[in-house]
Amino acid sequence: MIYDVIIIGAGVSGAAIARELSRYEANVCVLEKCEDVCEGTSKANSGIVHAGYDAPAGSLMAKLNVRGNEMMDDFCRDLDIPFKRNGSMVVCIHKEELSGLQDLYDRGIQNGVKGLKILTREEALKMEPNLSDNVEGVLYAPTAGIICPFKLCIAMAENANVNGVEFRFNTKVEDIKKGEDDLWHIRTNNGECVSRYVVNAAGVYSGQIHNMVCKDDDKIEITPRRGDYCLLDKEAGNHVSHTIFPQPTSLGKGVLVTPTVHGNLLVGPTAEDIDDYEGVNTTADGINDLIAKANDHVKNLPMRKVITSFAGLRAHEPRHEFIIGEVKGAKNFIDCAAIESPGLTSSPAIGEMVAGILKDMMGLKAKSNWIGKRKDILNPSDLSIEDRNDLIKKNPAYGNIICRCESISEGEIIDSIHRPLGARSLDGVKRRTRAGMGRCQAGFCSPKTMEILHRELGLKYEEITKCGGRSNIVIQRTKNQKGGEC
Repeated sequence: MIYDVIIIGAGVSGAAIARELSRYEANVCVLEKCEDVCEGTSKANSGIVHAGYDAPAGSLMAKLNVRGNEMMDDFCRDLDIPFKRNGSMVVCIHKEELSGLQDLYDRGIQNGVKGLKILTREEALKMEPNLSDNVEGVLYAPTAGIICPFKLCIAMAENANVNGVEFRFNTKVEDIKKGEDDLWHIRTNNGECVSRYVVNAAGVYSGQIHNMVCKDDDKIEITPRRGDYCLLDKEAGNHVSHTIFPQPTSLGKGVLVTPTVHGNLLVGPTAEDIDDYEGVNTTADGINDLIAKANDHVKNLPMRKVITSFAGLRAHEPRHEFIIGEVKGAKNFIDCAAIESPGLTSSPAIGEMVAGILKDMMGLKAKSNWIGKRKDILNPSDLSIEDRNDLIKKNPAYGNIICRCESISEGEIIDSIHRPLGARSLDGVKRRTRAGMGRCQAGFCSPKTMEILHRELGLKYEEITKCGGRSNIVIQRTKNQKGGEC
């Protein structure tokens, strides 16, 4: 088969592009090296919808940040994604650095950010009592928000798939060549794929994909920038109500403290440039550094309520600018590279921009039957007692609680498995339902979730993984019970 467009990468950028392209009459395929969407850069980030004051005025990053922010309300409503505009605060704790807040304010105004305001110490503490006692002033951005990064990526991919986009998982790109037929031939671990156009949305690997097709003088280098995080229990979720940032540095926006859209408290990230493109291990030094920096701007952080720590990678390019457009000397090959923060915020606008480029290049025509809305997994907790009881009477699986920490039912897990691009691993279920994201971090619910995956997909227990690849939970059987497996 010859595809019209192949997208490399099923993270938030690739999923956004796939959804926007699904509006048009085109044969589109997404290649993803992992076993699910949202497995790379997109799976571990702050879940922040940035206002747009940070990126340099006139940059593509600034433009797409502000556009993505503006799109987010309608976008999340159409795709049934939890989103809240809680506002953000950039905190200055040194009087001699107050001019830096004014610089950010001026830049935000140039970028088109609405509602920005510089608050005095007293105004800031009235809005957020747990700010540091050393606070001198705050830049307040009411348009900033919080979102579930998993739900955003999964929702876009599901909607694209419903509209005809094919997804091929566990498919790693090994080489790309332009053939004599003027088509792109992509060699993968699962055979060759051929396409008229290619979009490189490969996250931290986008530099390597770019360098397969570019001229020698046009190579780019993406550095994995690791950030450690700590997630706190929901008991700590009200410690702050806004997203709290320090003043930014050359390494990024700094260690933030924020509530999550699900009611936890998140602290992070640190910033460390590394060589390992899969280096998502946390370190003691990183966590200690994170805690020290967070306490500079928010007091009395209840770090004893940490339920897990994790690390993510950002696709950092030295110019700190998104790279989007046709690669020089590689006709019909489109880069969507170096998408680091605010990539999550920008993703709807990135999808719009890249699909627009391809629409013009290919002369695409809009579908008459495009489906623009999508419903998330039913959450019985959102129902009234009466409606929930009726639901359980009709389908008792919704009354069988599998994850006690997050009150996730068997019915929700079954839904997550049988949806478009359904879950096939423990992490796949977790990101779609939150089963395993609570206080015990899947200590109790994993065996039950494995039973459901085994039953619904016909997978052997030895085939069930945490997150694909070799992350098997059961390695081998030690004995068989007479009359059946144990």
